[in-house]
Amino acid sequence: MASLKEKFASKIPVWGEDIKKILKEKGDVKISDVSVQQAYGGMRGVKGMICDTSLVEPDKGLIIRGIPILELTDKLPEEIFFLLLSGDMPTDDDVKDLQDEYKKRGDVPKYVWDVLKAMPKTSHPMAMFDTAVLVLENESIFRKRYAEGIPKGQYWDAVYEDGLNLLAKLPAIGAGVYRMKYDKGGLIDPDPKLSWGANFAHMMGIDDETFYKAMELYFTLHCDHEGGNVSAFSCHTIASALSDPYYAVSGGLNGLAGPLHGLANQECLKWVLEMMDKLGGGIPTKDQIKDYAWETLNAGKVIPGYGHAVLRVTDPRYTAFLNFGKEHLPDSEVLTTVARIYEVVPDVLKEHGKAKNPWPNVDAGSGAILYHYGITEFEYYTVLFSISRAMGMVAQQVWNRAMMIPITRPKSVGTDWIKKQVGM
Repeated sequence: MASLKEKFASKIPVWGEDIKKILKEKGDVKISDVSVQQAYGGMRGVKGMICDTSLVEPDKGLIIRGIPILELTDKLPEEIFFLLLSGDMPTDDDVKDLQDEYKKRGDVPKYVWDVLKAMPKTSHPMAMFDTAVLVLENESIFRKRYAEGIPKGQYWDAVYEDGLNLLAKLPAIGAGVYRMKYDKGGLIDPDPKLSWGANFAHMMGIDDETFYKAMELYFTLHCDHEGGNVSAFSCHTIASALSDPYYAVSGGLNGLAGPLHGLANQECLKWVLEMMDKLGGGIPTKDQIKDYAWETLNAGKVIPGYGHAVLRVTDPRYTAFLNFGKEHLPDSEVLTTVARIYEVVPDVLKEHGKAKNPWPNVDAGSGAILYHYGITEFEYYTVLFSISRAMGMVAQQVWNRAMMIPITRPKSVGTDWIKKQVGM
């Protein structure tokens, strides 16, 4: 049986020749026009980079290697990473092989825990998590091989080794941060019988079969989101300088920690809980939700969890979480409220008229799942996001080095240049 690395290696010549042909025959064809609005607006919508692992279609949502995410909700994160990197769905033997690799590579060096213990008690869990990733740079195979002078065509192999070593350790690090930060007791050893996602739940100290499934689903749904979001693009840019995966992933996750990127799920949950509390507890009626939504909008605020930079339909990942809640957590008042909000808020936003997309995104439902299982430390939620998104970051780095994608270096211009171009 060929390993994931061997299967990926067999694809490199095929993908590489395809790219060479495109560049040779169609390299001068323009794929994007840039407006002044886009130049000043964060380059939103500008087509200027390649990401083959996933795509976000405005009318379909997240697509992983050509497969809509709703068709992958029964898959383990291990299967998703295999798909992200190779472009193929793994066999049962492939999954077992990858799980065995994770188990062999999963031990976290003692010095990482020592560094985390030495951090101030007030440290943010994301700062702890990102620090652990960066401290692990001491283990970098890419850095050592690069210093030895490996050929450019072998860069991807060293990045793969670093990436797999990192992914194998992230559940233990994420769970360890949770237990250390919130005084949950000592570190818990992994269970060799459990999957990557279930083991994370176990090491957190929450041994519940449905929570295992919830974490597997969470990690699957957040695995990747094409290449232009802040965390993926930051990681891509850092890695393009041949900084190893520890530097690049840590840098990308620092972007994920920002309020405009990874904090949305806790903001959504906070809005739901505040509404429920203000209305006296229990599940609000549709009329109460409508009134509270208008109160939020009339105060000049947004309704968190509704709208998306790219999507113009209900986020399929929200649908997946909602379906999970209906099947496994039918008695959850918070999840029932989330579902009822979905029946009310889109019409309110349409009537309000200012939202380009009145439909919920993934963050509208994910926090409610975590809250149900007693994870009430909202600031920790982004760590879960990070563990999952690292799969996409690693897969993109390996692919980029295999295809020998050069350093990222877009051209910037000044406001005076813009004025001259537009005749002002």
